[in-house]
Amino acid sequence: MSASLSGRSVVSVCRRWRRLAVFLALVGLTGCATQKSSTMKTPLPLASNVDIPRFMGDWYVIANIPTFIEKGAHDAVESYAMRPDGRIATTFTFRKGSFTGPVKTYHPVGTIHDPVTRAEWRMQFVWPFQAAYLITYLDDAHTVTIIGVPSRKYAWVMARTPQIPDAQYADLVQRMTDMGYDVSRLQKVPQSPR
Repeated sequence: MSASLSGRSVVSVCRRWRRLAVFLALVGLTGCATQKSSTMKTPLPLASNVDIPRFMGDWYVIANIPTFIEKGAHDAVESYAMRPDGRIATTFTFRKGSFTGPVKTYHPVGTIHDPVTRAEWRMQFVWPFQAAYLITYLDDAHTVTIIGVPSRKYAWVMARTPQIPDAQYADLVQRMTDMGYDVSRLQKVPQSPR
């Protein structure tokens, strides 16, 4: 019986280390791409109207230029909540590969990096590493947003509802094109009807 328990413990430890390695790689790739691109492209614009309390809550991922952990994501939702220390508790959940696939959950912590615009954050997946998180577009009603990273390697189009009208989606894609994104890499994220 003890051999069985220790076998389970080893598997659990291996899974934790694998997750840590994934996050470190993600943060490292984002950081390297940020440094390389900073001399090649103009900085991404930042939204000027971010009301942090209104920004909190659930955001459905409509489309993304995905990180490797998000490839094949279905029903992806990013949720934000203010913590007492002023940081932002984040829960990112999705189903891997299909609507019935295993649920994946991640809990990075956000910090508002620029208190003036409130549109530039840092996301911490693993201490002490932080990745840039830029709110590049946000409508006045706080119902649709575009999130990016300085390198333009990854991006997320998110909304308060799991589906948005085609015309609105086309407008967001055009905004990303104008920002210098390669929108041919943009993928719609399947969302279940709700």
